Amino acid sequence: MNCKKQTPRVAQSSSTSTLLVKEEMSNTPLRASSLYSPPGPTHHRHHRRNHLFTLSFPITGSNPHTSLHHLATTSNNPDRRRSAVMSSGDGLRPPFQLNDESDFDRIASPDDGLLSVCGFGSLLSERSARSTFPDLVDFRVARLNGFRRVFAHTAPIFFERGIANPETKEISSLSVEPCKGETLIVTVFNIRKSEIPSFIEREHEFRFLAVLPETLDGKPFASPAVLCARFSDEEYLQIRCKGSQEVYFQRYGRYNIHKIWRDDILPCRVYLRHCVLAAKSLGDAAYNNFLDHTFLGDRKTTIREYLATTGSGIMEEEPPELLKTRSIWDVKLLESALGSRSGEGLGGKLEDPNSVLAELFLLSFAPPSGRNVSFD
Repeated sequence: MNCKKQTPRVAQSSSTSTLLVKEEMSNTPLRASSLYSPPGPTHHRHHRRNHLFTLSFPITGSNPHTSLHHLATTSNNPDRRRSAVMSSGDGLRPPFQLNDESDFDRIASPDDGLLSVCGFGSLLSERSARSTFPDLVDFRVARLNGFRRVFAHTAPIFFERGIANPETKEISSLSVEPCKGETLIVTVFNIRKSEIPSFIEREHEFRFLAVLPETLDGKPFASPAVLCARFSDEEYLQIRCKGSQEVYFQRYGRYNIHKIWRDDILPCRVYLRHCVLAAKSLGDAAYNNFLDHTFLGDRKTTIREYLATTGSGIMEEEPPELLKTRSIWDVKLLESALGSRSGEGLGGKLEDPNSVLAELFLLSFAPPSGRNVSFD
């Protein structure tokens, strides 16, 4: 893959990482014949490494001195408790792929059943994360080396809610993919093992990777976190849909989506706006990192460049009309999500009204349980 060379903002280190996928992800989807197929019931877990290809690549390290430091918790007890996870089992080192629910056992704590999730788009917002995972714990800010964000796949929910624009190709959601020299500011939080099935269902189109983030001071986490990465259409059909065209139709085909992962589409305007606001809520370092390390499908145009040219006006647009007609449970969900911060609910003074409107819009995607909200 040709990764866009960014002007270094941080100091470099000589650390390396290993990605266990069949080949480095590129603009051309992987062939079905090269897929990592889940082993059948007669296979044992220790055989799985035979199905994977190990790819090593250098990554960058940094020690940014920003206001984000006070947001990154040093309470990593859940990570330390799970440190045994990485030294036991089949000995795989992150990044490695998680294909089904049983694979998530590799990174779940044997003590409390918690596992970590990486947020890189809408889940940069703690409010969004808590509206999706109400019982999450230990929300913190981290860095992830060797990956970049890309708007390069379609999301059915944008079509369901009428905010996709096929005519302008503004239909894309966000994922990440390996890229040498890139560093992302992400969030990490812990969820219960019992939430894995709903997590897989909600993030169905993604490749699940176990990755190893690090603190803002450059200290690697003691245990991996789940990251929603770029898939390919062939792998999605074979692995996630189990080869079923009917499953694919129910999720994508009925919206006339015949190709998920594309390089010729643009971000859904409403969703991009929300992601930018989510990053901004973490401070300047995360905000600038999102603008400069998130790309269109061409892998050349940064979101900063896009918002200054073709995408100008997106951040000034009003939220959709449907915000004005949502039922009362949306408001209650928003009050619950924001109450702990403002102390006054919707009737109080909120720091960022635009962010509140974006949050209410995101909550409008969810059923009354408030558990199916995120896009990354």
